[in-house]
Amino acid sequence: MKKIVTAGEIVVEIMATEIGQTFLEPGRWAGPYPSGAPAIFISQAARLDQPCGMISSVGADDFGKLNLDRLRADGVDVSAIAVHADAVTGTAFVRYAADGSRAFIFNIPQSACGRIAIDAAAEALLAGADHFHVMGSSLFSDRVVEVVRAGIAAVKARGGTVSFDPNVRKEILGASGMRAALDAILEQTDLFLPSGPEIFLFAQAEDEAGAVAELLSRGISAVVVKKGAAGAAFHSRRESVEMPGFVVEEVDPTGAGDCFGAAFVTHWLRGLAPAEALRLANAAGALAVTRKGPMEGASSTAQIAAFLASAEIRKEARA
Repeated sequence: MKKIVTAGEIVVEIMATEIGQTFLEPGRWAGPYPSGAPAIFISQAARLDQPCGMISSVGADDFGKLNLDRLRADGVDVSAIAVHADAVTGTAFVRYAADGSRAFIFNIPQSACGRIAIDAAAEALLAGADHFHVMGSSLFSDRVVEVVRAGIAAVKARGGTVSFDPNVRKEILGASGMRAALDAILEQTDLFLPSGPEIFLFAQAEDEAGAVAELLSRGISAVVVKKGAAGAAFHSRRESVEMPGFVVEEVDPTGAGDCFGAAFVTHWLRGLAPAEALRLANAAGALAVTRKGPMEGASSTAQIAAFLASAEIRKEARA
């Protein structure tokens, strides 16, 4: 099977336990949970028995150990994750509003994540990679942008492919150079995975069909539009496929899009038909929201199969 590599932030996530809780007063918090969008993505890919690895940095602290232990346990190649004795692992605090929106406070550029680099271990990992996945949240500094672009170049030089999930948080969208970095990476992208309105950040059209057409005209092979609980849509120059989502009881939406993306990319690389890849990815995303914590809902192939069997039964019961 092809090997997927990603690069970017590893953090612990501390999560508000009550809807409407603020950062302005004491409250109850849950965590620390292992997290970071590319870390969630690569964890889910590994749980699907996909060869994969990550380029990143953590501190020589308990938060770093928590993440490394989880990634190793899931089957991720962590050989290119550097451990820095004089830096701390990144953190993310998240709170939830009544309308379902979230707000974050990040400590990423000033943490060990700010030292991510293409060192000998990263070069060795990339030498065996067939696919590179980019998370827009990882483009938080010029240094990391260069790491991502080096990863893309290495994989493309070997005839590999690139997927790109813009995953643009409002907290980082205004960062210096972010817009230029997003556009430059889009030019190298084979598979683009925006969430809902994100697609309009990269196109002039005001409707989804027009935006997809613009993106495909730029040389992107396929666009997958994530629509949360509503499911997802796949578009290429040959076909368009829509797949509805599954009904589940949502506990925590954090990481659902990352799990969806990992499942879709994994099955796309394995040559599955878009409709089946969407179905499996929707299942992975649905399972992700049923557990508290960013990586806690990542699922195995067997768990996805069991979920799909029971989900079909529930649908029949409602018919």
